[in-house]
Amino acid sequence: MSRDISNNKKQNWREILGKSKITYPIERRKSRAVKIGDVIIGGNFPIAIQSMTTTDTRDIEATVKQIEQLEEAGCEIVRVAVLNKPAAECLGKIKKQIKIPLVADIHFSHNLALIAIAQGVDKVRINPGNIGPDWKVAEVVKAAKDAEIPIRIGVNSGSLPQDLLDEFGHEDPRAFVGAALRELETLDKHDFHDTVISLKSTNASCAIFAYRMLAELVDYPFHLGITEAGTEFTGSIKSAVGIGSILSHGIGDTLRVSLTADPVKEIRVCKQILTSLALKKDGVEVISCPTCGRCQIDLIPLANRIEENTRHIKKPMKVAVMGCVVNGPGEAKAADIGIAGGLKKGILFTGDKTQKTYKEDELEEALMKEIEKLAAED
Repeated sequence: MSRDISNNKKQNWREILGKSKITYPIERRKSRAVKIGDVIIGGNFPIAIQSMTTTDTRDIEATVKQIEQLEEAGCEIVRVAVLNKPAAECLGKIKKQIKIPLVADIHFSHNLALIAIAQGVDKVRINPGNIGPDWKVAEVVKAAKDAEIPIRIGVNSGSLPQDLLDEFGHEDPRAFVGAALRELETLDKHDFHDTVISLKSTNASCAIFAYRMLAELVDYPFHLGITEAGTEFTGSIKSAVGIGSILSHGIGDTLRVSLTADPVKEIRVCKQILTSLALKKDGVEVISCPTCGRCQIDLIPLANRIEENTRHIKKPMKVAVMGCVVNGPGEAKAADIGIAGGLKKGILFTGDKTQKTYKEDELEEALMKEIEKLAAED
């Protein structure tokens, strides 16, 4: 019901505001903690970023090289496809050469899961709709329990059990939640509880409601994602909408952005989603204005270069690249450092204090020098 504040004589806006049930900042859901190699997810531990290699797992050298690139970009857990026995038998050699936890992605064959576990992986991911009858799941569970590694129940659009599809359809959250609960029953029956759950729909809205629904029913940690999200542009937007919405409800312990692109770009989007919701402080966040008729410097390529040239910086920092004095120090007070353009020139500022005025062709060098100086400070 709408409320006319101006005509409300019994309450003022402060009293009305005090009755709001909305809390800020985000209060994360309290899930149980699960250890994946040296990384712990759930509990009060930081949300971990994941990705998946695009190399042929049988090519050990190429796979290790890509994992190292992902780690450098900020990946904390990596998953590899296990398409056959030779691929499974390469996992031990890959694991010995990398630093971050290794997850085996298993479809259809429980034997591949058993080989992967024997190879020393840090987690296995199985799909409830295609791993097979209960006795096969039981063998995987026993092996995982003996090795003291977790299992991720990976429910997604392409592997929902047929009876749930017949009852609910492909894009109904109940099908996803039902599939997860069914598999949880199997694991619980075998007294296995080091479980992580994902509910990855290609439909962002379906995924949002599925995760929210299941969060009310279980306390297991959740791995977030929108499966087969699309190309770099559309997939990034769909993932940001879906994953960001779920995270805004305090739900989520680890995430992956699935893009038809270089997986290093998945890490960048993951980090930006977490940074945008103030759930992670890592590296440089560039804020910049959309430009308008007041902008009198060539701002767009400048902002892109600043963002690209600061990717190596690990220290948390907010940098503003603004087009004019209207969108300058005033709107960018939360930034650690920034520039605001004028007529073929611009000012360098920290907080709301102007440091110096530079010509347009000097702005980028001056800003980068100050950024590097801030990054070097303790």
